[in-house]
Order: sequence, then C-alpha cells, then structure tokens
Amino acid sequence: KDRRFNDEIDKLTGYKTKSLMCMPIRNSDGEIIGVAQAINKTPGGAPFSDDDEKVMQMYLPFCGIAISNAQLFAASRKEYDRSRALLEVVNDLFEEQTDLEKIVKKIMHRAQTLLKCERCSVLLLEDIESPVVKFTKSFELLSPKCSADTDNSFKDSMEKSSSYSDWLINNSIAELVASTGLPVNISDAYQDPRFDAEADQISGFHIRSVLCVPIWNSNHQIIGVAQVLNRLDGKPFDDADQRLFEAFVIFCGLGINNTIMYDQVKKSWAKQSVALDVLSYHATCSKAEVDKFKAANIPLVSELGIDDIHFDDFSLDVDAMITAALRMFMELGMVQKFKIDYETLCRWLLTVRKNYRMVLYHNWRHAFNVCQLMFAMLTTAGFQEILTEIEILALIVGCLCHDLDHRGTNNAFQAKSGSALAQLYGTSATLEHHHFNHAVMILQSEGHNIFANLSSKDYSDLMQLLKQSILATDLTLYFERRTEFFELVSKGSYDWNIKNHREIFRSMLMTACDLGAVTKPWEISRQATELVTSEFFEQGDRERSELKLTPSAIFDRNRKDELPRLQLEWIDSICMPLYECLVKLNAKLKPMLDSVAVNRGKWEELHQKRLPAQAASSSSFSSSFTMSLKDI
Repeated sequence: KDRRFNDEIDKLTGYKTKSLMCMPIRNSDGEIIGVAQAINKTPGGAPFSDDDEKVMQMYLPFCGIAISNAQLFAASRKEYDRSRALLEVVNDLFEEQTDLEKIVKKIMHRAQTLLKCERCSVLLLEDIESPVVKFTKSFELLSPKCSADTDNSFKDSMEKSSSYSDWLINNSIAELVASTGLPVNISDAYQDPRFDAEADQISGFHIRSVLCVPIWNSNHQIIGVAQVLNRLDGKPFDDADQRLFEAFVIFCGLGINNTIMYDQVKKSWAKQSVALDVLSYHATCSKAEVDKFKAANIPLVSELGIDDIHFDDFSLDVDAMITAALRMFMELGMVQKFKIDYETLCRWLLTVRKNYRMVLYHNWRHAFNVCQLMFAMLTTAGFQEILTEIEILALIVGCLCHDLDHRGTNNAFQAKSGSALAQLYGTSATLEHHHFNHAVMILQSEGHNIFANLSSKDYSDLMQLLKQSILATDLTLYFERRTEFFELVSKGSYDWNIKNHREIFRSMLMTACDLGAVTKPWEISRQATELVTSEFFEQGDRERSELKLTPSAIFDRNRKDELPRLQLEWIDSICMPLYECLVKLNAKLKPMLDSVAVNRGKWEELHQKRLPAQAASSSSFSSSFTMSLKDI
C-alpha cells in the first residue's frame, strides 16, 4: 500500500513482499557506499519495529567497515597486479629488443592477461611524419578462450593476411586516435557513430566494446595505436582499464622504438658491410682504357650484326661488346638527344663492365646480350616509334645494369643465408634493389654521370623508369603482372596512351630480354643453358655445404640428368606464354617464338631419350645415365 514500493519484482519472481526495512551503508567518512534491506520479518510476518531499526543501525557501521576494507584490499590487489605486470613488461623489454614481432607479442600477452579481453591489436603507421594517417603493419592477438587454435592465435598482418587484418588497417577508430592523439573508449560499439558496423560482417568477429589508445615514441611522436576489444566478462572497459592500458602502451612505445632503432643500426651495419664488400672488389676503369675506346673506330650496326634477333651471344669479346654498346647508344640517337658526353659514356660503360663479377652466367656478357636483344626488338619490331626517347634510354641502361654485382646466387639464397644484402634490402627483390642502387652509385661517381645534361624533370623521370626496368627483372614481379598483360593483349584493349599499360609493357620487354637466351638458335641457347645451370649447381653446392640444406632439383648437380624435364617446365610455364603474347602484340617478333618452339623440341628429344635410362635404373633410385647437351 506504500506508494514508494515497486511491486514489479514480486510479479516477476512470484515472491510476496509484506514488509520492508531499508537503510544506507556508510563508510568511515559518512559517504553512502551501499544499501541494506530486510524483507518480511519472521516469524508471523509482523512489521519491523523501532527496536529492529536500532539493531540494524548498530550493525550497518560494521558492515560499512567490512565493505570498505574489502574494497581497499581489492584495490591494493589490483594495483599490485598492475605493478607486477608493468615490471614484467620492463623485464620483457630488457630481454628482447631486436625483434619487433616478439616484443609486441610479449607486451600484448601481458596486457590481455590483465585486461582479460578477447582481442588485442597493435597497428603501426607507415610514415610518422606524414599528415595522412596510413597503417602499414598490424599485429593481432586473440584470446585462447576465443580461439580454437591457440598456437596460431597471434598473427602478423604482413605474414598472414585476413579480412580482420584488412579491417584493422583501414578502421576509422584507429585512424581517429592516430590523428588526434586522444584515447577512445567505446562501451557499446553499435550505439557509437564512430564505429563501422560493417566491421563485424567483414571480420566475422562480433565487437561489443573498444578501447583504443595512441602509441608514442621517445620524441613524443605517434608511431601507431593499440586496441583491445570485448572484455571477457561482457562488461565495457572502465576508467581503470583505460589507465592500465595507457600505461602498457607507454612501454609498448618504448619497446617498438628500441627495436626500430636496433633495426636501423643493423641496416646501417649491413649497408656498410655491402659497401665495403663492393669497394674491396670493384674499382672504376683506368684513364688508358677510356682513351683507347674514345679514339677507337666504332663498327656499323650491320658489321656487328647487333640488330639481329638471333645474334650470336658468344661472338664478341669483352672489348668488342663495349664498342657494340657504344654503337647502340649512337644508333638510337641517345648521345645526340641527351647530350651525353662521349668520354663519360666510354668511362661509364667500362666501369659498368668492371662492376660485373666473374661468375659463370650473370656477368658482363649476359648484361650485354640482354641489351643487344632489347636493341634488336626496339629496332626490328618498331617499338622505337611507340616508346619515348626517355623510356628507350631507361630500357637500354637498365639492361646493361640489371645484374650489376651479381654474386652467382639468387634471392632465395640471400634470404636463406641471412646475407648482408637480405638484411639491407629485405627479402623482396633483394638483388634487383641492389643492382639498381649499384647503378646509381656508379652514376654518382665522378666522371660517370651520363645523364648530367638532362633537365631536372627528365632526370627524375629517367631514374624512376630505370628503377622500374631493373626491378622488372625479378621473376616474382613478372608473375604478379603478366596476367594483366596477357588479358590486355588477348582482349585487344591495350592502350599506349595509358601510363600503366606502358609500364607493364616495358616490364614484359625487360623479362623477354632477360630470358632471351631461350629465343636464340639451339647451339647458342644450349651453351647459355650450360652456363646458367653450372652457376645454379654452384649455388646448390653452397646450400648443401654452408646451409646444410638439400637444394631443389634445378640447383642439385646430383640430379643433373633431370635437366631436359626442368627445361621443358621452364619453357612451358615461364617463357612460351610471354613470347606468344608479345607476338600477338607485334607479329614481327614471331622469329623469337619460332626459336623457342624449336628449342623446346630439342629438349623434348633429350627428355624422351632419358626416359628409358631412367626406367632401367629406377630400382636403385639413381641413374648412371648422363645425357650430354651436345647429343643434339
């Protein structure tokens, strides 16, 4: 009958409240910290008396003391856990300062354990100086309670791409925190306009609450953001969680900053090591050599035969290749057009030659042969009229420089061995980046800048084109781009006015010339194959002796009798599709494709001759049969 009473609870529970006594619980400062209530006095159901009120009033101060003590204990326990976790993070920082992934993983494990959340993420900015917020790397840690695969709950988005990682890189909350430097704590994601509800659909992960804070480096610059999602108990993140997470992120910033500094030092060491190695091996050419070629009579194109698609790669000696290269520059009009000083050109060519190592295949002869084939394709197929003079110059120079300082081992070997080159350039197009940088180093050497008389814009454009040309010789890039090239040509939608179409075409030209030995007459192609295979075998020997690895078939001299089969696979999967496509684009290149087909037939013959010997020796798992390449 009392209007202050709400009977809705009784209706829900079926319990009948007859009498009720309710009093506040106060702490030692007189502040209300709770409420105590007594319901339905027993026995008999009589109402609570004044004596009952006095008893309860006497009891409640002790209740307040007990609650306050419990709260103090809980707070001190929480503070103890917080301090211990922070000390453990500091310990982690001292234990690991060399690996970014490891340090972030350790810190996130600590944070997740203390905050008891379902997911942790760290996103790093691509450029901390740029006003445009763009994340380049993300780390995620999923709680074991939310992951069936606890061993793989930690993911690095650069190693394992996922829809969740893609959302991380592009999510607006992280961008807001990175741009403002202020933390964001969202208790109900679906009620907050800053949250993108499509994130759940993209990631397949239901997001309830979000806590996102900036990560600062030692110079108080934002280098990324850290984010936690969904407390395990279903509650939103409170102020204590935010303070704790911000403290964690301070250490995260220190750890990341230290590892970045360590990586910079390591790269500087690697750069120095590579530079010293290069300088110890290479030197610029002598003045006498320059004077000799400067005064030399340069044969005509017809005398050298360098406009022939089927030019003999082994017909010129090392000096004749220099004069032939000079003739190509003159024939294409580059000396006149770009006002290239002739003495500088001679010096540059001689130094480029000197900067190729004496390896079996990827040497100065290979560089010249790639350049000669480019020259022949440009002049024979009429590409000289399609490409600009700047593009042609970049292609010719790119061909001559595309394997500078090649060590006779491939990118995979650099990565496996952890070489200084791999540490300096990473594991993506390691050698190609080194070849380009080495080309730049030569151009910057005194008396070697053949581009000295170009305008500032032309010079900038040329260096960009040169870099594209050299990097295009990485077969990984070829595989990434050839599908687009093949489709454009097959659909007849190739447009020379579109910048991207021209870039893809130049890349395909570089690959076609780099692999050009397969388009030469059989005897020339066979000889080139012998050289490159011997170089591969030397790498395989090093893999076996130095790295304790079993080399793949093409690098294993113990499996040299498999060469015909491997060459067939090489031609069918890599070479033939490219030359077929180029012929569709320009029928004048058909002699190249015809030679590829002839050479494939020769390898098929060798392969068929090898099969009976292989069958006869299959029981012993090795074959005594050795087929000489000169059998055909």
